[in-house]
Amino acid sequence: MSTSMIPGERPDRPEEACAVFGVYAPGEDVARLTCFGLQALQHRGQESAGIAVGDGETIVVHKDLGLVTQVFNEAALAALTGHVAVGHTRYSTSGGSASWEAAQPHISAIDDVLIALAHNGTLVNIASIRAKLIDDGVQLRSSTDSEVAAKVIGVATQRTHHLREGIKDMMTTLQGAYAMVLASPDSLYAFRDPNGIRPLCIGTLPSGGWVVSSETCGLDIVGATYLRDVRPGEIVRFSESGLDSVQAVAPARRASCIFEYVYFARPDSVLDGQSVYQARRNMGRILAQEAPVAADLVLGVPDSGIPAALGYAAQSGITYADGIVKNRYVGRTFIEPTQTMRQMGIKIKLNPLPSVIEGKRLIVIDDSIVRGNTSKKLVAMLRQAGAKEVHLRIVSPEVKWPCFYGIDTDTQDQLIAANMDNEQMCAYIGADSLAFITIQGLHDAVHADHPGFCDACFSGSYAVDIPLAQQRRSFIQKDSDASESDDGSSE
Repeated sequence: MSTSMIPGERPDRPEEACAVFGVYAPGEDVARLTCFGLQALQHRGQESAGIAVGDGETIVVHKDLGLVTQVFNEAALAALTGHVAVGHTRYSTSGGSASWEAAQPHISAIDDVLIALAHNGTLVNIASIRAKLIDDGVQLRSSTDSEVAAKVIGVATQRTHHLREGIKDMMTTLQGAYAMVLASPDSLYAFRDPNGIRPLCIGTLPSGGWVVSSETCGLDIVGATYLRDVRPGEIVRFSESGLDSVQAVAPARRASCIFEYVYFARPDSVLDGQSVYQARRNMGRILAQEAPVAADLVLGVPDSGIPAALGYAAQSGITYADGIVKNRYVGRTFIEPTQTMRQMGIKIKLNPLPSVIEGKRLIVIDDSIVRGNTSKKLVAMLRQAGAKEVHLRIVSPEVKWPCFYGIDTDTQDQLIAANMDNEQMCAYIGADSLAFITIQGLHDAVHADHPGFCDACFSGSYAVDIPLAQQRRSFIQKDSDASESDDGSSE
């Protein structure tokens, strides 16, 4: 679901991944370009924002909790001068709740040289690496995996005397999902995990500079032209000599996050050559074929459910209508309501239009159901507004498995589809019927020629092995699991 209806409530869909952005453009206002890029990527994280700039001699950073427009003003941008910049917006999937220390870019010293690292993703073998760094006397100031990655790069760079070798060492040491940008005082680096789980693309500025962004919408806002994606396992360096790259680690099984198309990415972005908007239209079209139902209107839950609802309506021949209004000015920093107000069921974020839906049989299209709490409230709200029937159709399969690669889904025992069958979920949510797109239907909707997706949250097939200790914390344990050993797989 695109948002919870009440601030402070656990959302009924996976939370966003983070966003990274980088610029190498001598003669340009790289801090301002990065600020615009982060605004385009704000949907990927709203807890903190930061920009670090290199001027050839040192790195200066400005970061804080809040949205991009809350963290940066003219004075802050004026203080960030240089020709290379990296930026980040954060949603915490590793390192606990929001804090200044956890905000990125993360600044680290390699001897007397500063680097700034921004990371989208989550590393799965971080505990053992963190313990080794501490044993070796390396000081860590936060609990984030991004700081650990920066320290691993620093230690290896001190040993090899080459920053790119330090990055390569990190890529061979740490496992999981990462799309990272790193600034030294004079160069920009971009690199991606060997499975290509999280997205990262490259663009060119009219001035001849370079831009790296989590999504193509970040390129569009600064007038950059898409060049290509950073390849899985590749390190790309941008400097006065231009672009040069090296395949640091061998590509592994391709596993791009398929949920980027369902929810995370902006609809105007293009991922691996596929329009996100058109993929969502296709999801609705295929869902109409897989799960038809007689109804009067098709509604989409704003915002991500709307393209799919249009596809469902076009395929089914049932009229599409705008029957749910979203308040787009309520963010994560909104003052939370009192418990009394919660019990009143105040409609802070979503509100139905009774004049549209009263007496109608509705097909309601949404992107996902994780816990079921907001879907339950949504159905009740539509019935209170006069809906005769509510048929819920979801354009992702049932979320039955946690994600460990940069998305904040809960332990398996809190995923409704891992604990209830379809009939039980439908009864709990209060819908007249409930159906999800099939995994094959989702793959067909997204990209027929794509080299491979990660759909572990639906299938349980993980691209990167999850340490056994983490499995035991996150998975529903069966009696037979107690006898399993930790051979070689614990943190």
